[in-house]
Amino acid sequence: MQFGIFNVFQLVGALGLFIYGMKVMSEGLQKLGGGQMRYILSAMTKNRFLGVISGFFITAILQSSSATTVMTVSFVNAGLMSLVESAGVMMGANIGTTVTAWIVSQLGFKLNLSAWALPIIAIGMPLLFVKKGRWRFWGQALVGFALLFMGLEALKNAIPDVSSENPVMLFLAQYSELGFLSSVGFVLLGALVTVIVQSSSAAMTLTQTLAISGLIPFPVACAMVLGENIGTTITAELASLVGNVHAKRSARIHSLFNLIGVFWMILALPVFLQGVNWLVEAWYGASPYQDAAQIPTAIAAFHTAFNLCNVLLLIAFVPFLVEMAKRSVKAKDGEDEEFRLQYITSMNVAAPEIGVANAKQEVREFGSLLEKMDHNLNALLFENPKDRSRLLEKIHLREDMTDRMEVEIADFLAKLSEAELSSAGTTRVRSLLSIINDMERIADIIYELSLTNEKIMERKIQTPSSLRKGLTEMYRLISQQIKQMNENLNKRFQDVDIQAALNVEAQINAMRTKLHQDVFKYIESGDLSAQESIYYMNVINSGERIGDHLININEGIIGEK
Repeated sequence: MQFGIFNVFQLVGALGLFIYGMKVMSEGLQKLGGGQMRYILSAMTKNRFLGVISGFFITAILQSSSATTVMTVSFVNAGLMSLVESAGVMMGANIGTTVTAWIVSQLGFKLNLSAWALPIIAIGMPLLFVKKGRWRFWGQALVGFALLFMGLEALKNAIPDVSSENPVMLFLAQYSELGFLSSVGFVLLGALVTVIVQSSSAAMTLTQTLAISGLIPFPVACAMVLGENIGTTITAELASLVGNVHAKRSARIHSLFNLIGVFWMILALPVFLQGVNWLVEAWYGASPYQDAAQIPTAIAAFHTAFNLCNVLLLIAFVPFLVEMAKRSVKAKDGEDEEFRLQYITSMNVAAPEIGVANAKQEVREFGSLLEKMDHNLNALLFENPKDRSRLLEKIHLREDMTDRMEVEIADFLAKLSEAELSSAGTTRVRSLLSIINDMERIADIIYELSLTNEKIMERKIQTPSSLRKGLTEMYRLISQQIKQMNENLNKRFQDVDIQAALNVEAQINAMRTKLHQDVFKYIESGDLSAQESIYYMNVINSGERIGDHLININEGIIGEK
C-alpha cells in the first residue's frame, strides 16, 4: 500500500480529532467536578501517601494529569500545600493518567464504540444548549467522549497495512536489536512524539494503534511509552517558564521523578517485559508477542506497572527530590525585586475555578503591599526619620507596583470571566475586581499623602501637639483597619465578619469630625494659617477616604459589593 502525503494528512487529522475529543471531554469533566476535586485535593494531602491516592483518583476522574498538576501548583503557590505533599500528588497523577490507556485498550480496540458515537452526540448535543444547571457540562463530556472514539477509529483506519518487507519494518528491525542503545533511541522518539502532539494520552494511543497495526513491535512500543513519560514533563517545564518559582519547582520534581524512573526501567526493561507478558498471558490466555490483539492491553499494563513501581521505589526519596528541585530552581532574593505576579499565569486560565483561587492569593499579596506602604507613610508622618528620601522612593516604587498589579490582575480576571465559571466563581471574580480597584485607590492616596507631608516639611510648619496626637490616633486606626482587611483576605469568605472593621471605621469618622474642629480652632487662635490648614485638612480627609475604601474592600470580601 502506498503511503503518500494525503495519507499523512489523514493520519494527522485523525490524531487531531482524538486530541480534540479528549480535550472537550476533559474540560467537561473538570467543570462537573473540578470544584469538588479541588477540595478533595486540599483535604487529602496531609502526607505524601495520601497525596498519591488523591492524585490518582482525581486524574482518573478528570482524565487530565495537566488539570491535577495545575491544581497542585496552585495549592503550593497559595501556601496550602508543601512541595513534599505536592510531589505525592504528582506521583499519583502519573498512575492516574494510565487509566486512559486502559479505557482505549479495553473499549476502543475491543468494542466498536465508534458505531455508538453519533447516537452519543445526539444525546449530548442538546444538553450543550441548556443554560441552567450542570447539564451542559454533561453534554460537553458526552460529545467529547464520542469524538475521542471517532478519532480513534479514524486513527486505526489511517494506519497503512504493513508487511515484513515494508521499509519502516525493515528499519525498526535493524535498530531494535541494539539492546540498551535501541531502548534509549526509542525512548527519545516517544518523548519527541509527545512534545509534538502536546498530549501524553494522545501519544500513548498513537503508540497502541501503531503496535496493534504491526507497524512497531511490542518492546519498541514500551520503550516509546517510557519516552512519553519524559515528553509530558518537557511540556510542563515549558509551561512553567512563564510561572513563578513554585511552578518551576513543581515541574522540576515531576521531571526528576520521571527521568529517574525511565533510567532504571531502561536497565530493567527486558526482565520487566517478561513479567508483563506473563501477566497478560495469565489474564487473557495469549501473549502480546504472538497475538497482536493483546498488544494495547499489554502496553496499558506496562504503563501502569512502570508508574506504580516507580512510585513505590521513589516515594521514600521525596524529600531528596524536593531538595534537588530547590537547588536547581533558585528563588530571587530581595524584598522589592522587580515586580512580577507570583500566583497567576497563563496556565491558570485553562482551569478557571483554580484561577479564581490563585487570583485571590494575588489580591492577598496586594493587601500585604498596602500594609508596607502604610508602615512607610506612618514613619514619614509621625517619626521624622532621617532617611526620608528612601521612604519616599519606597512609597513611589510600591505605588507603581500597585498600578501594574491592578492592571494585570484585572486582565486575568477578565479572561476568567469569559470562561465557564460556576455562579460562586462569577461572584468571586466580580468581588475581586471591586477589591483591587479600591486597593489601587488606597495606594494612590498614600502616595499623595507622602507628597503632602513633604510640603509640610519643606515649609517647616510646626504641627500643634494636640493635632499631632489626634492625627497619630487616626492613622493608628487606619493601620488597624488595614491589618483587619488582610486578616479577612486570608479567611474563607463565608467565615469573615466585618463588624470589627465597621467599628473601627466609625471611630475614624468620629476622629475626622473632631480633627476638623481642632483645625478650625487653631486657625481662630492663629496657631495655623489658612494655607497651612489646607495641608492638614488634606491629611485628615485622605485618612477618612482610606477608611471608606477599606470598608468597600471588606464588603467585597463577603460578596456584598
